[in-house]
Amino acid sequence: MITAADTERLFATLAAANPQPLPELQYSSAFELLVAVMLSAQATDAGVNKATPALFARAPTPRAMLALGLEQVTLHIRSIGLFRTKARNLLQTCALLLERHGGEVPRARAALEALPGVGRKTANVVLNVAFGEPTIAVDTHVFRVANRTGLAPGRNPLQVEQLLLRRIPAAYLRQAHHWLILHGRYVCLARKPLCERCSVSAWCEYGRHLQSPSARSSQRPPGGP
Repeated sequence: MITAADTERLFATLAAANPQPLPELQYSSAFELLVAVMLSAQATDAGVNKATPALFARAPTPRAMLALGLEQVTLHIRSIGLFRTKARNLLQTCALLLERHGGEVPRARAALEALPGVGRKTANVVLNVAFGEPTIAVDTHVFRVANRTGLAPGRNPLQVEQLLLRRIPAAYLRQAHHWLILHGRYVCLARKPLCERCSVSAWCEYGRHLQSPSARSSQRPPGGP
């Protein structure tokens, strides 16, 4: 695990490069954000963004989504993985938003996680992005970056989330999961991290290992200098 000082330097560097990181999902309300995040499970943000403009044009509210009906919702999201299950969950969620919350997206974690198709990660995204809560949504990118860097090693997303919440300096906590997601998506790649392009490799356990004399020696070709 990297030190508190290294953690501070790591986030200061990410913040300096991108002071106001934004989610890549497209939305214009808390409801549209909730829908987009629900649809993004086991799908790419780019794929969701291709499907949602037409859907949101016809159904920007829970009531309008219910009126659109299962067949039409399914047709709008058919390019997204698990679209049939997601369409059913989406309509059930809209019904509960109207029944329990006056058609508004709730700000409480328990209420969010009680909605069909909404787990802890989705709830964390909504709480953070829509309501400004200092939560950490641990997706595959955040999980990988947290473990690989030594920032918050853990065996499962909940362990990583809890450790990140304890270790990230308060000044960076509100934006932290955006920086980590973007870093994992574009630099700290799963199969071959782009360490030569990484701005925080000096404070990363994996990056420092690659820079060590023993690691550099092991990477030399046989017979090389």
